Amino acid sequence: MSEQPSIRLAVSDDDEELSALDRAAWSTLHAVAPEPQPSYDPFFDERHPPGEFLVAELDGRIAGYIRLARPTPLASNAHVLAIQGFAVAEKARGRGLGRALIRAAADEARRRGARRLTLRVLGHNTPARRLYEAEGFAVEGVLPGEFFLDGVYVDDVLMGRTL
Repeated sequence: MSEQPSIRLAVSDDDEELSALDRAAWSTLHAVAPEPQPSYDPFFDERHPPGEFLVAELDGRIAGYIRLARPTPLASNAHVLAIQGFAVAEKARGRGLGRALIRAAADEARRRGARRLTLRVLGHNTPARRLYEAEGFAVEGVLPGEFFLDGVYVDDVLMGRTL
């Protein structure tokens, strides 16, 4: 793999590769939805268009993605964007790809006129929480026991940062 990832906006042709990455990266460490089935489901749809995703490539292959979306359709909330999806391929972890995607998302959010960037992370996802904190995110709220995963109640942690 190359040293530096290339980060770009997703395009429709990324659909199959992103769908495969999403299935491979699924874990109850970060996912609250049921495990995706092996059959192919489109990654993009009307609610999740390519323009909301940044993808990171290593050696010409997609190795991660991050999704930036508006948390609400309200004009009074238009200054906020939220990270609503984030995955890094197992083989690319520990190489700074997640950090590069978060920084690119913050840059893209600023470019789109956002003043705040928010996200939700499961309380037991310590690696992700540490990464977000290192990138300037702070805990702004906790929904205790919001999800029941693998027989355990897990907190939903709300984090945000000013851009």
